[in-house]
Amino acid sequence: MTMENRLQAVGMIEFNSIAGGIEGADCMVKAAQVEPFMMKTICPGKFVVAVHGEVAAVQASVGAGLEFGKDAIIDHFIIPNISMEVINAIGGSVGDFRGGAALGVIETFSAASCVVAADAARKAAEVDVLDVRLAMGLGGKAFCLLAGDVGAVEQAVAAGGEKAAGEGLLVRKVVIPGVAPEVLRHIL
Repeated sequence: MTMENRLQAVGMIEFNSIAGGIEGADCMVKAAQVEPFMMKTICPGKFVVAVHGEVAAVQASVGAGLEFGKDAIIDHFIIPNISMEVINAIGGSVGDFRGGAALGVIETFSAASCVVAADAARKAAEVDVLDVRLAMGLGGKAFCLLAGDVGAVEQAVAAGGEKAAGEGLLVRKVVIPGVAPEVLRHIL
């Protein structure tokens, strides 16, 4: 069975300690029938653990990780039916950019809040998720890039930005109509 067929829910915990994050990952995987999706260090000295599986299993896994790592948790989420475009963008599979389209950027203070914002944005409007960058060389911040028609990008950025702002984790959101190709070559 492929990951796409089994990806009913994704849960992530962002830890402020690498050692604590690795220990938390072990706890999460042992707590429920989930598969690790991502485990890696991110800046500045944080560790991210993401798992996928049945919704109840992901809830149990993340719940165990939160209980275990109480003092080391920065952020977390559980998203049922996460957009596969978001998953692909996290994995470094940058989407196609149609010339003349608008570019939307949502910048957040945590990796987890960026994934939530990107998923909300994608579900709110017909946009392409070009990239989701999680705190590598970003001082712990994260951002996602969205593309499409101006109206759709505005709607998507508003929805994703609202999710991050609701948690107090939005740094900034912008929509750039007809972004210059020279800019794209350097950011994608």
